[in-house]
Amino acid sequence: MKTAVRLRAIITLNRILAAALAPLAAGLVAHPVAAQDFPTRPVTVIVASTAGGGTDILSRIVGERLSKQLGQPFVVQNIPGAGSLTGTEVAAKAAPDGYTLQTGLNASMAVNPSLFAHLPYDPVRDFVPVGMLAEFPFAVVVSKNFPAQSLKDLIAAAKAHPGEINYASAGNGTGQHLSMELFKLVTGTSFTHVPYRGAAPAYTDVISGQVPVFFDNLASALGQIKGGSVRVLAVTGKKRSPLLPDVPTVEEAGVPGYTYYTWFGLWAPKGTPQPIVDKLHGEIQKALADPGVKERIAAAAGAPMDMPLADITPFLQGEIAKWADVVKRAGIAVQQ
Repeated sequence: MKTAVRLRAIITLNRILAAALAPLAAGLVAHPVAAQDFPTRPVTVIVASTAGGGTDILSRIVGERLSKQLGQPFVVQNIPGAGSLTGTEVAAKAAPDGYTLQTGLNASMAVNPSLFAHLPYDPVRDFVPVGMLAEFPFAVVVSKNFPAQSLKDLIAAAKAHPGEINYASAGNGTGQHLSMELFKLVTGTSFTHVPYRGAAPAYTDVISGQVPVFFDNLASALGQIKGGSVRVLAVTGKKRSPLLPDVPTVEEAGVPGYTYYTWFGLWAPKGTPQPIVDKLHGEIQKALADPGVKERIAAAAGAPMDMPLADITPFLQGEIAKWADVVKRAGIAVQQ
């Protein structure tokens, strides 16, 4: 009798333990199964800017290819506002399940931590990298009647007349602003900053010669260059652009150590299962190797930017430190 009671007690205890351990066991196998099957429904790609811009266009180019490879839609969701803070914050707080990604770029991920005193997200703490996408160089353009015929001429003129030459930007803290401030620091020159609300109004004064110098992204500048409205002195990337093969890089034109380009990558909320991140990274590499994707990125004046997953966070940390130094030394401030 006592033996039967003991057996029933042991069986009951085993059932209780099995029930208690079941969720843990399920958790141990859930990630591989999820990664193998992922995605089983549409994936949202948050773009923290308006439709039609460079971030939006690139996200759709890569997203379309990922949709074909993985059999589920990659849907771009534009959430602009507050200088990219709104959409990036939404992405940071999304469920970490792989179904919400965000296209981050150097402005939102590397520069904003220094520009804004109260950033509602931390690029390293709140996100995990999924893969880099592409890089887009800038072009150094001047008014047609501006006397400088080369980058060396521009530097010489700035040193001969410190602070007397104006340069345009699309606004405080933009790439057009930061690229020139970095150029000033590297070359030891002084120019006067004239910010505008976007590149289009800036070009009005650049073309007229009122503000003769502009560091603008090549995709935007190309039409003005091809149309003869401005002259191009150099491109800021690591190598010459195939769209302007006869135009030297800034380094080739005599400024060693200077490069500037807008980079883009995909990030997921921190806590996204690593097997899903790894799978997405592999699919992004496949997408960037696709000839059609390469062609479309090149047509937009960019180039694919493949990087090992383990290198992305150190790269981002280096970029954050770099731009913190530039922002501090240049005294750049924006209103929040």
